[in-house]
Amino acid sequence: MNNFQKSFSACLLATAALLVGASPAWAQVTLGAASGFSILAGTAVTCTAGVVAGDVGVSPGSAFTNTGCTIAGAMPPATNAAAALARTNFLSAYASLQPPRPCTPMTGTLAGMNLAPGVYCTDAVGKTGTLTLTGPADGVWIFLVDGALTGTNFAVAMAGGGQPCNVYWVPSAAATMTDSALKGNILAGDATYGSITLTRGTLAGRALANVEFTMTGASVIGCGALSVPDPTSCKDRDHHGHHHDKDHKKCDRDSGKHRDCDEPRSGHLNPFSSNDKDGKSNSKGGKR
Repeated sequence: MNNFQKSFSACLLATAALLVGASPAWAQVTLGAASGFSILAGTAVTCTAGVVAGDVGVSPGSAFTNTGCTIAGAMPPATNAAAALARTNFLSAYASLQPPRPCTPMTGTLAGMNLAPGVYCTDAVGKTGTLTLTGPADGVWIFLVDGALTGTNFAVAMAGGGQPCNVYWVPSAAATMTDSALKGNILAGDATYGSITLTRGTLAGRALANVEFTMTGASVIGCGALSVPDPTSCKDRDHHGHHHDKDHKKCDRDSGKHRDCDEPRSGHLNPFSSNDKDGKSNSKGGKR
């Protein structure tokens, strides 16, 4: 191989590395009003012996059952009006993520993989083991699941500054996590099978279901309770989109730092901190 070929090959490799590490514009996700909820469902929310940090909403249904859950956030019926708009925005985001769109095919359990920001298409094989997502704070990961998203003893670790609320799990059917430590937003938007079930374990992010949401002995820590702002939302606004005065001033001060006004509320701690720096994290039936 001559010097020109070597130089050209090195250039191609460098360009490929930049493309893999980037989050292109079409990989961005806008949740709108849905970003203000930790749990949102269309027909019913059932919480048994669990913990929720953040708001809970149901729309257009109204069934909300709390049996021994600790919920640090607003609940139905107080969130009914906001949940209606949030549902519309959530379903719009889900629709925008449907194929065709460029993606990297992934198969199997995802155990032991280390993935850069990007869009990945994966199958319905049950997830297990540990998946590491490495990228900058503004990196975005989107996992389009062909069928149901299921996981048992499945964990997601963030590295390199990556944020849980910039991760989106988008199944074409239901989502069921058991004894797992999932990070990211679950967008189960299918009209028939779009339900989410969490049994024990933790979710750092949002659970958005077109049908119903059920959790037993699990913990959901929403993006507003995580210690780094989520750039897709503005938690210092109320559900009507208004700033609180003191928070608006804070937004103004930070506007030159490319930060949104989603400042963490005082006293909120990240229960998912570990050696992988997650304490800096902030916070989508039929087949395709």
